[in-house]
Amino acid sequence: MTKPRLTMNLASIRHRLVVAVLCASALVATAAPKTIALPPDGVQLKESALPGYRLAQSQCVACHSAEYMLYQPANAARPYWDAMAKRMKQVFKAPLNDDDIPVIVDYLVKTYGNEQPK
Repeated sequence: MTKPRLTMNLASIRHRLVVAVLCASALVATAAPKTIALPPDGVQLKESALPGYRLAQSQCVACHSAEYMLYQPANAARPYWDAMAKRMKQVFKAPLNDDDIPVIVDYLVKTYGNEQPK
């Protein structure tokens, strides 16, 4: 008597699995692709002859707006910017090379931080 019940349960499980797969397939087939239209950046990085400017253009604003730099404290010292760049790499997985971080930090602290020309 145990065998027929086991067979019935396996058949029921198979049936439910087939129904679930068919339902999931139908949902995927009818799902429309989603697109996101971002507004244009209203702020650009401040131009500079410093090598970190080009790196910041290619690395930093690939993930977030240049406006983000304006939200940082104008009196932020080099350790602050260094910690921010390292945080972007470690926490947010920014594709920064370790050798590029000091160059980017130099640009940021001299352009947006406490080493700005007065």
